[in-house]
This record gives sequence, C-alpha cells and structure tokens, in this order.
Amino acid sequence: MDIEQFRKAGYQAIDRICDYYTSLRDRPVLSQVEPGYLRKALPASAPTEGEDFQLIADDYQKYIVPGLTHWQHPSFFAYFPTASTFEGILGELYAASVPTPGFNWSASPACTELEAVVMDWTAQILGLDKSFYNTTEVGGGVIQTTASDSALIATVAARSRYIREHPHVAIEKLVLYTTTQTHSLGKKAGLVLGLKVRALEVTAEDDFALRGETLEVALKEDVDAGLHPFVLIATIGTTSSGAVDRLDEISDVAKRYPFLWLHVDAAWAGVALVCPEYREACQLPAVNHYADSFCTNFHKWGLINFDASCLWVRHRKHLTDALDVTPEFLRSKHGDAGTVIDYRNWHLGLGRRFRSLKFWFVLRSRGVTGFRRYITDCTKLNATFAERIRESDQFCLVAKPFLALTVFRLAPKSLPHLTALELNALNRAFYGRLASRSDIAITQTDLNGVFCVRMAIGAEKTVEGDVDRALDVIGREGRATLREWENVGTIS
Repeated sequence: MDIEQFRKAGYQAIDRICDYYTSLRDRPVLSQVEPGYLRKALPASAPTEGEDFQLIADDYQKYIVPGLTHWQHPSFFAYFPTASTFEGILGELYAASVPTPGFNWSASPACTELEAVVMDWTAQILGLDKSFYNTTEVGGGVIQTTASDSALIATVAARSRYIREHPHVAIEKLVLYTTTQTHSLGKKAGLVLGLKVRALEVTAEDDFALRGETLEVALKEDVDAGLHPFVLIATIGTTSSGAVDRLDEISDVAKRYPFLWLHVDAAWAGVALVCPEYREACQLPAVNHYADSFCTNFHKWGLINFDASCLWVRHRKHLTDALDVTPEFLRSKHGDAGTVIDYRNWHLGLGRRFRSLKFWFVLRSRGVTGFRRYITDCTKLNATFAERIRESDQFCLVAKPFLALTVFRLAPKSLPHLTALELNALNRAFYGRLASRSDIAITQTDLNGVFCVRMAIGAEKTVEGDVDRALDVIGREGRATLREWENVGTIS
C-alpha cells in the first residue's frame, strides 16, 4: 500500500468509525449471530497473494460488525461499562503508528516519561496521597492491562516482601484473603501463584462489606493454626452489589498485623474519586493512610479505551524487588544509574504498549471538569432508576444502590408468601426473558443465595430516555413473568 492508498484507507476508516458511533442507538445491543458463524463465512486458510485493502475493509463491515456486542450502546447496562472516546481512539491510533516495546527508558523515552506523568495526573485527580506519586521516587503508578493483572502483581510483591521478612515460611502456609464478594481476580491470583485463598464471609446486614471484626477473627484463627496471612484484597465497589469494604475498620485491625499487605481493588468505582463528594463513601481517607496498593480501571468508568488499568504502590521497591530481572542485553546507562523508571520491572511481561498516550489525549481533552460531569450524570441516572424500583409494587432492591449500580429483583407485593426458592425461580425466569432480548443488555448475579439482576449505567451516550426505556422493558418482562406464574402456578 503506497502513501496515497494509505491516506485514502485511513480517511475511510475514520469515517466508518464515526458512522458506527453515530448509529449505535439504532443498532441492537447484542449480536444476533450464532456460534460458528464466522468460520462458515471465511475461507479455511489465509490468501496466498495479498488482497485489495478496500475488500478487507468492506469485509470488516460485512462479517465482523454483525458479531459485535455494542458495549458503548446507550442501552448497555450489563457488567460494567467499557469506555471508548474519540480522543482515546485517536490516542491508540497514534500509539499504533509508532510501535515500541517500552521495556526500558531508552526503548523510547517518551513512553516511560509520559506514563510517569499521566499516572501522577490521575493520582492527583482521584485525591490519592502524594506517597503514591512517581515524583516521590518511593511510591508510584504504572499502567497495567486489567485489574486482574494489578491484583496478581500486588500479590506477587506482597508475597516477595513477606518471604524476605520470614525466609523460613513454606509457600503452602501462606494465605491470601478475599471476601465472598471479591471479584474472581482474587481466586485467580491464588490459582496462578499456588496460594491458599480464604474468602471471608460478608453479610447483607453489613451491605456485603468486609468488617474489621471479621478480619480480626480470621487472622487470629489462621495465625494460631500456624498459617501466614500475608495479603488482603479489599474492594471499593464489588461486582455483585457495589459494596465498599470497611477500610477504616480493616486498617485499625491491620495495624496490629504489620505483615499484612492491603491491596484495594476499585476497578469500577475508583474513578468516582474524581468527584470530591464521593470520596468519603469510597473510603479514600483509609486508602491514603493505609493501603499498600490501589487499582482502578479507567477503561471501565473512566473514558479511556481498553486497556487502561492503573496500579499505584506506596513503595515501588517491593515491586522491583519481586520482579526485577535484568540480563546484560537489557542494561542501560540510565537504568543502571537508577535515574529513570524501567517499567518492565513493575509488571509481569517484558514489552509493553504505549498506553499513556491515550490517557494524555483524553485527560487533556476532557479535563477534570469533564470527568466529574460524566460521573455525576451517570450517578444521577442511576438514582432515578433506583427510586423507580424502590417505588414499584413489582420489584425490590436487593442491595443499597451505589454510584451507578443498582441490584434488584422481581418481588411482587401481590405474592407475599413466595418462598426463597420460589422467588429465585421466579427471578431466573424473569432474567431469562431479559437476556433473550437484543435491545437491552443487563446481567444477573447471586448475593448469598439470592438470585438478582444488576443494572450498571456507564455508557457515555446513555441519557434519561434510555433509562426510561429500560424501566419500561423491565416492567413489561416482569409482568409477563408473573402472568406465566399465575397461569401455571410455578416457573419451570
């Protein structure tokens, strides 16, 4: 492809991306294809000779777009949002045009230096303590792929620190703490590292948050049994209910167990810290005073395209002590002198993408004010939705609404004597009706044996009318589920 062909194809690609986003509202949220559709449509092997790029670009529209679930659709309320902005798209485009592995400062100085800068910018706008800034040269921040990677890396650092201080402890005696509502990233970190994982119980009475007393009992039990708890993954905004673990209480307990590393996973909700009015509810003071590491994903509720997970550590040396591997071919003048950051020692891989560029583009384009407006708009929409659920005779809230997440279920006041099993069956049938639709995306969960439905607002294009339509769909499917119940006396 010569430069003129490249230029023409580039213009067309940008036009089609713009057309895609402007037409989102008219598309079904969920893909309508069947499993295996793409293998049937494509040749069994790659072409021997190169093909015209226009044909390739057209086939993207023909074969790939129909198989997409549109996570940026204004009626996408499933899981948590996945951010996408034009500024982020262009940042990715520029980064892709200058591929660099970024494993040390000299690989491309701008990659390392911009990452250090934007991680400090984001720490500032979230209100994180200065001990987490790269400028301290003690703590610092790094961009990871996902919150799962961030949790894994924090656990590796915590394990390395603990073993250095307790060199005779066997690996099988180490214990990683999560809660029964922690994201699966905690269990996966234990699986990858071969660690014993203990999930501490949380209850509906405590809004599914880990309390200090629960942690203290577990620590005493395990220490008395000869085990070695060394890390706790606490959460701000759990996936299933939006729960916020009581970091203030946890910190009071952990002071008496200084060997316990506190990693705070705020993958979705952490970006809300840009708004000062949410910082107390998100336990920011406790994060700043005690957390050893903190993670939030700007690619969820933070307007920056995937992947954009931010990990901050209070003491970067714990990361580099655990992960620094520097063979001769990776040595450099500035790296040996310790005057620059070599980010390869802050994560598991060697190479890394130029992800800071999209941060820089979006942060500059939107500004702090733009981020705050987006977060508060989503939160207001969720408050409207939650209030309508609260007022309904058909539905009830299962957990306290938090920021842009509401968890609810079908619980008709006309059928007050349904058993717990019957209510779960009723709600599985209700969710099945919702899941079969293509005009709305919404997900289910289980809260200590209670089957329920999650409504997570976060697509930038979502407005009040979209929430009203979602409420209408939810209401109609709820009534249809109840009619089926009344007709047959049960739900299969």
